[in-house]
Amino acid sequence: MAIVRWDPFRDLMNLQDEVNRLFRRSFFRGVESPAAVETAATWAPALDMYESDDKLTVEVELPGLDAKDIDISLEDDILHVKGERKFSNEVKEENYHRIERAYGYFERNIPLPRKVDPDKVSASVSGGVLKIEMPKAEEAKPKQIPIKVEGEKKE
Repeated sequence: MAIVRWDPFRDLMNLQDEVNRLFRRSFFRGVESPAAVETAATWAPALDMYESDDKLTVEVELPGLDAKDIDISLEDDILHVKGERKFSNEVKEENYHRIERAYGYFERNIPLPRKVDPDKVSASVSGGVLKIEMPKAEEAKPKQIPIKVEGEKKE
């Protein structure tokens, strides 16, 4: 049997997270504004956003979720990703020794740094990672500007 050093601060942080989650559920029920909905979500999946010359890409960690459990929308240069991770009842609750994974409703509202073409946005999921690719709108793509040199003779 392995000996694991006890860290009292880890237990306190877990307790604080649970108390915060309880208060969010109690005080933000029925609130309709997007900012309040994000606050009321029970957990927030980690994500990365990166950019190339022609597109923005967002990758969201969503292990254990099916595509049908996820909703993606784009409105006013804000990417909305929401869904729900349901708790599996395959094992009786009294048999669990630890439950550390987050379950329940989530919503991420991600402001985009560039304009994208909403008609060309695509999403796929692989290995528990949701990948959203958003081609940049033409006005957001970098443009090469030629330099005119005055006084040069044209041939």
